[in-house]
Amino acid sequence: MRVNRIQVDLKKALVAEFIGTFILVFAGTGAMVVNEITNGAITHLGIALIFGLVVMVMVYTLGHISGAHINPAVTVGFAVAGEFPAKRIAPYIAVQCLGAIAASFILLGLLGNHANMGATLPLEIKEGQRLPLACLVLEGFLTFILMFVILNVAVNAPDKKAFVGIIIGGIIAVESGFAGPISGASMNPARSLGPALASGNFTDFWIYLAGPLAGALAAVPAWRFVRLAKRKPERPRRNPRERSQQRIQPTKKQQWKKKPANPQS
Repeated sequence: MRVNRIQVDLKKALVAEFIGTFILVFAGTGAMVVNEITNGAITHLGIALIFGLVVMVMVYTLGHISGAHINPAVTVGFAVAGEFPAKRIAPYIAVQCLGAIAASFILLGLLGNHANMGATLPLEIKEGQRLPLACLVLEGFLTFILMFVILNVAVNAPDKKAFVGIIIGGIIAVESGFAGPISGASMNPARSLGPALASGNFTDFWIYLAGPLAGALAAVPAWRFVRLAKRKPERPRRNPRERSQQRIQPTKKQQWKKKPANPQS
C-alpha cells in the first residue's frame, strides 16, 4: 500500500512533537521534583537554566522535522501568523499534551509526588491567598515575549538560523529565572497540564491556558508590524550641496571640445 508522503511527514512531525514535549517536561519539571527531594540542590536558577537548555537542544534536534513547537501556544501562534497549516493544529496540540502527561506520570512513578510534580501555581502570599489576576497578566506578557522572539528569529531570518535555538532557549531561561517564583513561568499549556494531572493540583489552572494563548496571539500583529517596517527601506537623503554640484557638473558632450591645431612656427 502506497502511503502519501504528506501523511508520512505528518506522522514523523507528530512523533517528534510528542518526544520533544516529553523531554521538556521530564527534564524541566523533573528538575523541580529533584530540587525538592534534595533540599534545593539544583536551585531556582538551575531549574530556569535547565528549561532553557532543554528547549535549545530540542530546537536543534527536532526543528527540521516538526518545527520543534513543543508548546500548544506556539503552534496556535504560528498558525495565526500564516506560518503553519490550520489542519495540523489539533493533532500537534494533542501529541504535545500526551507527551507532557506521559512525562509527568513517569516522574510520579519514579520519584513520587513532590513539589506538586512541578505544577505551575500562582504565588501564595498568605495561606489560601494567591495572585491569579497578576499571574494571568504575567503569563500573557511572558508568552508574548517568547512568541515575538520566536517569530522574528525563526521566520524568514536565514542570518539567525545558526543561533535560533540559543536565542529561544535563552529567552525561556531568562523569563523562567525572574518570573518563575511568581507564576511558574509556564508559557506552555501542555507543560502545565502534565504536572497538574499527575499531582491532582488544578489550582487556578485556567491561568495557564488563557494567559499563554492570549500572549501568543497578541505577538502576531506586533511581529507583522515590525516585519513590514523592515521591508520599507528609507531613501537616502541627499545633501543640498551634492544636488547643486550634480546640476552644475557638465555632461560628457559639454566636456568634449575639439582641440585647436598647434600653430606652425
